[in-house]
Amino acid sequence: MNKEKPALQVSALCNGTVIDHIPADKLFAVVNLLDIANLDNNITIGNNLESKKLGKKGLIKIADKFFTEEEVNRISLVAPKAVLNTIRDYKVVEKKEIKMPSELHDIVKCANPACITNNEPMATHFYVTNPEKGIIKCRYCEKEIKVSNVELL
Repeated sequence: MNKEKPALQVSALCNGTVIDHIPADKLFAVVNLLDIANLDNNITIGNNLESKKLGKKGLIKIADKFFTEEEVNRISLVAPKAVLNTIRDYKVVEKKEIKMPSELHDIVKCANPACITNNEPMATHFYVTNPEKGIIKCRYCEKEIKVSNVELL
């Protein structure tokens, strides 16, 4: 009986970041919101990979790229349970589940056309009122919006 270790579905990364456990149907939304198509880094994108946790998942590996807090917050709007792995010298040095922050600054457009943020040059500011249901509330006009319906800035 052959007990060889199964081959990796995606090759190893020397230094960079792996965004893992992205729901397969959200993978290209993450690619778009991070503007990955315009990066010069070596990028591997895998979709519909087998996952014990999700059934099918998406994965993004980006060489020599480490995400800012703002970029992680953007990911949280689309894939709030994705896992961010920081890789150095082929080893995972940090692994964290992405969580929606308690506040979002200048990431989401308010859906209320009368909101001051849509009529004056100023940054938007939302409070996450229900992270489980993905509900955010504008600091200025108090309009509540489902994260699945937001327009990213």
